[in-house]
Amino acid sequence: MSFLLGLLVGLAAGVVSYLLFAASSRKSSVIVDNADSGSEEVQPNENIESLLLIRDAVNSLSVGVVVVGTDGKVIFRNKLAESVTGVIHSDVLVEEVVEQHLSVALSGETKRQVLDLFGPPRKVFAVSATPLAIGGAVAMIEDITERYLVDAVRTDFVANISHELKTPVGALAVLAEALSQEDDLEIIHRLSEKMVDEAIRVGRTIDDLLELSRIEFGGEAVKDEVDAAVILSESISRAAPLASLHSIKIAMAELPTPLKVVGDRRQLVSAIGNLVENAVKYSESGSSVEVSARPDGDSVEFAVTDFGLGIPARDLDRVFERFYRVDRARSRDTGGTGLGLAIVRHVANNHGGDVSVTSIEGEGSTFSLKIPKFVRREQDMRESA
Repeated sequence: MSFLLGLLVGLAAGVVSYLLFAASSRKSSVIVDNADSGSEEVQPNENIESLLLIRDAVNSLSVGVVVVGTDGKVIFRNKLAESVTGVIHSDVLVEEVVEQHLSVALSGETKRQVLDLFGPPRKVFAVSATPLAIGGAVAMIEDITERYLVDAVRTDFVANISHELKTPVGALAVLAEALSQEDDLEIIHRLSEKMVDEAIRVGRTIDDLLELSRIEFGGEAVKDEVDAAVILSESISRAAPLASLHSIKIAMAELPTPLKVVGDRRQLVSAIGNLVENAVKYSESGSSVEVSARPDGDSVEFAVTDFGLGIPARDLDRVFERFYRVDRARSRDTGGTGLGLAIVRHVANNHGGDVSVTSIEGEGSTFSLKIPKFVRREQDMRESA
């Protein structure tokens, strides 16, 4: 929440406290101006209805509001504030910080603090207190956990992508400088080949970034009927050059029955293709990768199995994070950008599906992607008949 919006919330809470105080301290009618008939008396019950309306409005805010009078006693606390200060393990800390900030605000100063509660689950609150013009003070409690985590991911993303691009770009600069001072044709050819490799590496990273951005921010996935066999075939074709380079065989299991899924063919091919490429990269030369699809309830489960190095148990929960690599040294050899599995996760989310991995170190891994099965509606069947 922006600072300006916070001030508006504070002013609204101040109005609530003033009206509540006015309603409790006097029972007389309130006089308001009416353009048509001069002054008109408003009955006390109408004033109470207005108070209740404003109270409900403040209760609907996505920020906790606590209002105190000049004596420091709580006049009003909206529902969100009550729920935040009532959470186990955080109620005492949050309540204590709110009281401290309100005490400072009553002296005429505005105070703000970010409170990081490690949990579990981890929660991050922004607590601020502001003095009110009519006396008293208002405290606001905002749950910024999601924003905090997004900022952390963004920071890591910028640091990682800077590293991923800086390394090959730096290598290109060094190679270009060496090339400019070389007369031996054999060495020139060797340096040129390395420059091409580094340029391809930069291009691959940029392509993965664009693909991830398109999938992540391109809106909802297209909901078409897609043949599972077509998805597997195109995914294998995409990974075939890499598999050939490493002398790895990709075997596609025969589908038990014709299978159709609901989704975006391009995204699904991208996801399965990334799983196949990932399996190839982490398999030993001369081994094989198995690709299959089978019905699983209301979904179709795509599976990609390799018989390579496997993944340590401690890394299983993190393999779908951007730029996370189980073996960074091997990733440099295989040319991976660390974005492939993140792309798979976003495709799964876009399709209302799920992606998971099982692995045994030294024996291999199996990645499974579940996508909702296509079910032809009765109306469509009648129209096609």
